[in-house]
Amino acid sequence: MLLDIKLLDEITQKAKESPRLRMNYNLHETLDSKAQRLFNALEPGTVLPAHRHVKTAETYIILRGKLVVTLFNDEKKVIERDELDPLYGRFGVQIPKNTWHSVECLESGTVIFEVKDGPYTPLTPEDLME
Repeated sequence: MLLDIKLLDEITQKAKESPRLRMNYNLHETLDSKAQRLFNALEPGTVLPAHRHVKTAETYIILRGKLVVTLFNDEKKVIERDELDPLYGRFGVQIPKNTWHSVECLESGTVIFEVKDGPYTPLTPEDLME
């Protein structure tokens, strides 16, 4: 399978048409796969609340666009805030497991490549920062 600009454009179009303003394109075969690898197309206004993954780290590599990744401590204080923009050489972050984080999309057409350990585990209320 070729991973190209046409594929990113297709995923981006689906994100624009989605009420959530984002769309995943999974590269892993099943939700039980040991590695969860996916493209995530994001549009400004998509809501990605602060959350954590207790059992896995998470890696984002931005392919195009611009976004902000914010890390928080358990007291809801910002401990790191990074703007990712591949045009300026800021192309990714590694989020340690059990770290509170959120993402804000700043530019239409933003697409990231995301990797985390599997199997897929839905977030629980305890893993959402209120």
